This record gives sequence, structure tokens and C-alpha cells, in this order.
Amino acid sequence: MTFFDNISDFFSKLPSIKFGVADFLDICLVSFIIYHGIKLIRETRAMQLVKGLLLLGIAYLAVYQFQMQSSAYIFRLVFQNVFIVLIILFQQEIRQVIEKVGKSKFSAISAFIRGGNNELDSVVNESVIEIAKAVQRMSDSKTGSLIVFEKEMHLGDVINTGTPVDAKVTHELIGNIFFPNSPLHDGAAVIRDGRLLCAGCVLPLTKSDDISSDLGTRHRAAIGMSETADALVVVTSEETGTISVALKGTLTRGYTEAELREVLLDYMIDTAPEKLLADKESIKKLFNGWKK
Repeated sequence: MTFFDNISDFFSKLPSIKFGVADFLDICLVSFIIYHGIKLIRETRAMQLVKGLLLLGIAYLAVYQFQMQSSAYIFRLVFQNVFIVLIILFQQEIRQVIEKVGKSKFSAISAFIRGGNNELDSVVNESVIEIAKAVQRMSDSKTGSLIVFEKEMHLGDVINTGTPVDAKVTHELIGNIFFPNSPLHDGAAVIRDGRLLCAGCVLPLTKSDDISSDLGTRHRAAIGMSETADALVVVTSEETGTISVALKGTLTRGYTEAELREVLLDYMIDTAPEKLLADKESIKKLFNGWKK
């Protein structure tokens, strides 16, 4: 029986198939998974991989239809292990999904608890003001810097690569850390709950091929960090003094002290990244994408 005969046989049996509540829920669940899967990989490198797999599927159907035995055998070997292949290809995207599921259940509770902590809000506000001031001064002097703002996902692996500080944030302290030729100036500083947790940290570099050749290691590290976690990363260029922000794998440039302060305050008071990405009109130059 050919492939098209199988399809005809399937549709001929449709009238006799009983459709119940469980079937409806099953379809809804599968649709939900597919929708969010497409939403997750849209406009990412994973979308290109999906297109490649679809082309392979079409080629397999053609090979099967024309009964090309050798080619069909090779395709069967590939598709028999398709789940392992998918896990290898989409390991980063799968990790992001699991992390989102793990934190979404408690995000509302944690936001409610933090919402009543006026002392923490005050510390965060003061740290944002100090950091924005320090970043502007480093921009004026063309001093390179890399500052990571931790969100829900704790960055234990990154923190372990740096030197513990755990100090109150001041613009003088930030300036000293990134002062040229200082021991920690080449690494990244990590901010948690308004405090400078550590400095001199090593960040993962982005693996994207769509990055402008003008961007150096700091900017690639900022994008890489924002791809693997829900952190926001601020960068100043030592070549041009330009202030940039990386979030969810997107880098935007050309911030002033006031614009940076507004973005950081919105981020630190639990504004969702999707909300930040949507407010392109209210916050100048916010996450339009860095494309050349």
C-alpha cells in the first residue's frame, strides 16, 4: 500500500471515529504545545533548523513514493532517532522552556512578596541611579564595562568564575572596578537585589552568526549572557563610548544616562521582558534590534 493509499484509507475511516471530551482536550493540549513551540523558535536560529527538518521530511516522502530503497533506508535511520536529534539541535531552546515553566508557577507569589519590601525597592532604586551615573562617566571617558543585572534565574555558574564583592553599589566602586588595567576590569560585574555581588566574571559568548563584525568580545558576551538567562546586560564600548543594552538575545545601542536609568528601573521592578520589548515608543531606542 502506497503513502497516498494510506491517506485515503485514513480519511475513509473518519466518519466512524468517535470524538469525545478527552479527544478535544488532547487536541487543545497539542495545539498549545505547537503554538508555544513556534512562538519560542520564531526569529531565532532554531527556525532555520525547523525548515531544514521539514525539507528532509518532504524529501523522505518523495523517496518513499518512488520506492528508492537505499535512500529510504538512510532516511529511516535518521527519522528513527529524530527525538535524539531534536534534543541535540534544540538543547538551548528546550532549556529555556523548562526554566520558564519552573519559575512561572512561583513568579506571582515572589512578585507579591517583593512588592511589599520597601527597603529592597529603595536599595534597588539607589543602585540603579549609581550605576547609570557610573556608566555615563565610563562612556564619556571611553572606558569599557560589562554589568549583568540578575533577574529570576540565579547565575551561579557565572558568579563562580568571578571574585566575590557583595558591596553596596556606588558609582565610585563601579568606576574603580572597570578602571583600565585594574585586576577585574576585563570581566563582568553581577548585580543582585541592588548589590554588587561579584566582579571579574566570565560570560558565555553568543553563538549567533548574525552579529555585526563591529562588535567586540564584550558585546558578544553581553548577547550570549542574555540568550542563556533572563538577565539584562549593560555594556560600554572602549572604542566609541557607546552605551548598549542586551536582553533576550537582542542588543540595542546609543543610550543616555536618563534612558538607561529608565530601562533599568523598569526591569528591576519586575516589568516583564515582553512588556519592555513592546514599549518601543515610550522608551527611546529600546530593543529595536542591532542589525547591520
